[in-house]
Amino acid sequence: MTPSLLPQQALVDDGDAAPDIPVCDHYCGTEPRMRKALALQAELGPVFDITLDCEDGAPVGAEAAHAQLCAELALSADNRFGRVGVRVHPVDHASFEADLDTLIGRAGDRLAFVMVPKPRHLADAQQAMALIEQTARRHGRGQALPVHMLVETHGALRDVQAIAQLPRIQSLSFGLMDFVSAHRGAIPHTAMGVQGQFTHPLVVRAKLEIAAACHAAAKVPSHCVVTEFKDAQALAAAATRAAREFGYTRMWSIHPDQIRVIVDAFSPSTAEVDQALEILLAAQAAQWAPIRHRHAGQDQLHDRASYRYFWQVLLRARRTGQPLPAEAALALFGQAA
Repeated sequence: MTPSLLPQQALVDDGDAAPDIPVCDHYCGTEPRMRKALALQAELGPVFDITLDCEDGAPVGAEAAHAQLCAELALSADNRFGRVGVRVHPVDHASFEADLDTLIGRAGDRLAFVMVPKPRHLADAQQAMALIEQTARRHGRGQALPVHMLVETHGALRDVQAIAQLPRIQSLSFGLMDFVSAHRGAIPHTAMGVQGQFTHPLVVRAKLEIAAACHAAAKVPSHCVVTEFKDAQALAAAATRAAREFGYTRMWSIHPDQIRVIVDAFSPSTAEVDQALEILLAAQAAQWAPIRHRHAGQDQLHDRASYRYFWQVLLRARRTGQPLPAEAALALFGQAA
């Protein structure tokens, strides 16, 4: 009998798989907060990324020293999982190339990604990419370093489809507050809040265009911050909407208390995981031919189109730290853990 193919072999075409990265990206800029984030990651595991902030986190006049500190933290034993990235200054800032030289030159092989903020258009994104590649070649580090970009200007949104297609791009984030401010008062400040950002038409349009561009290019769309960090219920509602209605598969955190709420909101439910396991194990037993599966009292037909959806459910479960039955994990992933 022909050995059963794993879902990754049977369902995923080359170039069609989005990067397998955590669903939460936690930003921190001061040394105590960066060290606290590393300690929390050691406790919870790699269910969230840490972005060490060299843009807003760097004291004015001390940018070089702050970049050195971030490189040291990325190189330290506290970076246990290799899921620590950095945000540098915008490409037109005087510190951009110095940031790259320090961070890639010292820690390029230990960084999970470089986040580039505020590209004004495709040309900015291409220039940033070229300088990152030049720096990696010069230092012999970070040759395959992924790049994340923050879409928060009119021009970047206009060019978002082309930016998402750039080879090093792994993820695009939406910069809500700068985007609203760029409208010179035409969008009210309430659109920066936890409710208004999901209802104002111009903000909704921007979110949807970024998510669509990422999915078309097999990249990861990352949702913006919720500044009401003390309101866990509001954050959970926003994260759930981002994941379930707006197509985002990742979200920013700006306070440690937000991390678990975001991870939980982006996790599939136990019922969703159980259904995915049942369907994919039956499909694998049928050599990935169509099957009939009974759910909620009704017989349903499933084939490779729906198998791909349920495979993504299981990938999201693993990404958010949900344990799967050992036998099923071995059958579908080729390993029990």
